[in-house]
Amino acid sequence: MSGGLPQCGKQTSSLAILDLSNNNLMGSIPNGIVSLPSLRSLHLERNGFSGNLPLSLKKVNQLVVLDIGENKLSGIIPSWIGSLVSLVVLRLRSNLFEGSIPEQLIKLASLRVLDLAQNNLSGVIFPHSFGGFKAMVESHTERPKVLISKYNQVGIFSNASYFGGFSSTYNYLESLVISAKGQQTEYTKVLFLVTSIDLSSNRLSGKFPDELTSLHGLIFLNLSDNLFNGKLPKNIGDMNQLESLDLSINNFSGIIPPSISSLTFLGHLNLSHNKLSGKIPSGNQLQTLDASAFYYNDGLCGFPLRNCTSETPAQGPLHGGNQDGNQDWFDNLWFYIGLASGFIVGFWMIILFIMMKKSRRISYFQSIDKVYDWIYVKLVIYSRRLKSILTRRN
Repeated sequence: MSGGLPQCGKQTSSLAILDLSNNNLMGSIPNGIVSLPSLRSLHLERNGFSGNLPLSLKKVNQLVVLDIGENKLSGIIPSWIGSLVSLVVLRLRSNLFEGSIPEQLIKLASLRVLDLAQNNLSGVIFPHSFGGFKAMVESHTERPKVLISKYNQVGIFSNASYFGGFSSTYNYLESLVISAKGQQTEYTKVLFLVTSIDLSSNRLSGKFPDELTSLHGLIFLNLSDNLFNGKLPKNIGDMNQLESLDLSINNFSGIIPPSISSLTFLGHLNLSHNKLSGKIPSGNQLQTLDASAFYYNDGLCGFPLRNCTSETPAQGPLHGGNQDGNQDWFDNLWFYIGLASGFIVGFWMIILFIMMKKSRRISYFQSIDKVYDWIYVKLVIYSRRLKSILTRRN
């Protein structure tokens, strides 16, 4: 479908689920549609909507899923979004939002998926805002099959029954595309198990919020391609449910905290393009990770990079040429200095050996004369032959 949406929607409407995703719809988001009192799930992603978030959305306090990613929406993320206390999914990915992340997000205690990636957001993160996601604090130690069986006891399984208490009569499965582990994956039946924060590809700055480490149930965390700096928190290993951690393309410095080795579920790690140093912690999942997870950190060493006894900083295969080249140039410099010194010392030793005795000097110069005469005779003979050949050809 293409074109704009009409300003429609009755305040008595019982419409709970509205999915207009993956179309060519354009223009602003109508106030009439998003202010429906019974609306629980709103999907407008992958369209061409523009303008600001409609203020009427503030009134939809039963909204559980808000996915308006991959559009052209702009302006700031309004502070009133914290009034949507039932939100479980907030996905504003790939838009033109700017400004800082509102600290009112702390009020979203039920939030499990926060995706603000690929916008123009800037400034520092309000640490206490991210420590208030109570739904991400709970650590699920049970495996998925056990949890699914648990929810099946209340009727036909539907992730909707988990997202805000939808009646099982809807038999509706929420679907959400989440970027994690370096790829995009669509989650449906097991979406209720996912907890994710993605703030990648913005211009956010400041230090790693320590409050994030209190989110023991967080599974996916992506802060890549920003301007974060400072050291990584010592207790980063407290997020023991993490399966994917991406902190690449930032300005993080210092060592990799040893507690990171306690992340036993970690299947994807990317710390490349930072300023980290020291030895890479060992143990558990870290031993199975590819070396590319640590590339482009000047001071890192240890497995799976080079041995820490090496003087050469650890680099990736493309970027490493600069550092390796400096080390090779330094080694070659000493080689040529030694070669030149040896030549000079050897030369003067021969000269002294010859000059110390008259008979040696005479013998030496006679041998030089013989070599000169031999070369001269050979050149004369070859020149005459060449002249003769050219004369015959003419």
